[in-house]
Amino acid sequence: QVQLVESGGGLVQPGGSLRLSCRASGSIFSMSAMSWYRQVPEKEREFVATISSRYSAIYANSVKGRFTISRENVKNEVYLQMNNLKPEDTAFYYCRLSIDYHEYWGQGTQVTVSS
Repeated sequence: QVQLVESGGGLVQPGGSLRLSCRASGSIFSMSAMSWYRQVPEKEREFVATISSRYSAIYANSVKGRFTISRENVKNEVYLQMNNLKPEDTAFYYCRLSIDYHEYWGQGTQVTVSS
């Protein structure tokens, strides 16, 4: 069973930065695609960014140029560096691991962008 634990959320002013982390248990991390999603109340969860096992990254248009996804397989961790944050980035951010048609989700971490 894979467990994902996110950290790094918090309150930040517009224009500020945060770095989210997600640590995975188990031994399949290096072979998995890792993604970040976010969700606000009464809306569907939306894709933010993904990084493949070969380090290829894709971003949602809304965060392109501001967010960077990265991973450290030695630590079983994936990161989301978020710069130039905007109020509309406020959401609960979730980490997702996917491999061979299986997926696992973390519990999420809250990011609030407000002055």
